[in-house]
Amino acid sequence: MTQRRDRFDGAIAGVGTTSGVRVVVGRWVRSPFGTFADVMVERADGHRLLLAPSHEVADYVAATYSFDEVRVESVTVRAEAGRWSIDADSLRLELAIGRRTWLGRLLVLVPGPVARAPWWCALTDPVARVLLRGVRTRGSAGGGRREWYGATGHRHVTSAVGVLDGVDLGSLAPVSPPPRFGFSSTPPTPSVTTVTTTVATPA
Repeated sequence: MTQRRDRFDGAIAGVGTTSGVRVVVGRWVRSPFGTFADVMVERADGHRLLLAPSHEVADYVAATYSFDEVRVESVTVRAEAGRWSIDADSLRLELAIGRRTWLGRLLVLVPGPVARAPWWCALTDPVARVLLRGVRTRGSAGGGRREWYGATGHRHVTSAVGVLDGVDLGSLAPVSPPPRFGFSSTPPTPSVTTVTTTVATPA
């Protein structure tokens, strides 16, 4: 079977909050849609929300992951030294980024082209399942798609302050329970992962 492979290069921030809201932010510097950012939110009541900057991105992401609601609205991420500022119509979020984690120190030892390759993601998947609860590096997505997550860096998030739909999110907390958007979650410890995501779609 022939497949089309789409590649997304960027970073994913995953945080929990004391309000029970968990947030996953994608900041993509290269993708089939150019540079963009999107946000996946799971509220304390389990409601899953996608914030996407265009209908094209919304349709692609919603066909790959599972949501109860999709909103097309402005989404921007400003990344500076030690900080991410996320600004959307529904969400304002400030993240402080800290040092490399133990995983991040290991990831820098793997050559980039190897770390991003789907075959390497397949090899590391059993290890990720054991060491990082809820995390997978390969799996099946919506619409018959397959995905591989090739991580090349990993840093702690040390604080989070934000508002969703006008309601304060509280302070930083573990990403628990794992959000239910797809086959994989972010690590339970709030973090930013530099990653290449490869999505294979049946032609």
